[in-house]
Amino acid sequence: MHKQSPSISGVLLPILTLGAMTAFGQGLTVPDFKSNKPTPRTADGHPDLSGYWKGTRETRPVGNIAKDLPDHKLPFTPAGEAAWKHNVTATIDPESLCIPGGIPRHNASALPFEVLQGKNKIAFLYWYTYFRLIPIDANRKHAEDPDPSFFGEELGHWEKDALVIDSIGFKDDKVWIDENADPHSDDLHVVERWSRPDGDHIHADTLIDDKKFYTKPFTYQRTWVLGKPEEELHEYACSENNVDRDHLGFGPGYIKPDGTRGYEELKPLPPPLPGAAK
Repeated sequence: MHKQSPSISGVLLPILTLGAMTAFGQGLTVPDFKSNKPTPRTADGHPDLSGYWKGTRETRPVGNIAKDLPDHKLPFTPAGEAAWKHNVTATIDPESLCIPGGIPRHNASALPFEVLQGKNKIAFLYWYTYFRLIPIDANRKHAEDPDPSFFGEELGHWEKDALVIDSIGFKDDKVWIDENADPHSDDLHVVERWSRPDGDHIHADTLIDDKKFYTKPFTYQRTWVLGKPEEELHEYACSENNVDRDHLGFGPGYIKPDGTRGYEELKPLPPPLPGAAK
């Protein structure tokens, strides 16, 4: 069962330090973009986050949740470091096995995604045919003991022009929080602040708190650019004609000092299966 603190904007949250919440809410700023297009808004005046969103070259290293930390080093507890060592030596990337990446991993992904925003709910649609549907209701509270899921129990509410998504109740088995095999425990608590500074960009500040695996909360910032009007998601069958599943290795592979992953030693794929689509 998750311990909970008094409500913040009507939503019960697991306990976070006041300093962490203050830094997250006030200390992070959206980058200065050059788009002249105004932020579109819905009928009730909130920014409209809807659109097909793609990553930018300014996000480096991609897929690394420690992107904004000194030397790309996460503040592991001894238990967290042990879990990371287990991931890199004994587990296969969950997404390669068709297991949903969940949050915060999808926020660090290089893949595009689509947002469909309504008055009371917002949907995030991802490649691999995954989605999350989040209620927007400042009066709704977390369950005392939510059923674990890959995206967690997600509750949304508006704080001025920021959509805040508060999530607890994550599955921790066979899950990485980024493409570098970084782990999380069942104590994970994620708070996302989504904004649209102009017509061409969407931005997210993500606060990650996991007292079992990390000594302190840390943040991850990311900005995406609006795709072309004709761009959209397409059907994706994760395991269809997967010719390399039996050859997948443990962990993410070599991680360079700059936080990127090296693929120099990858072996050629085996030949396609007989009758597989070319």
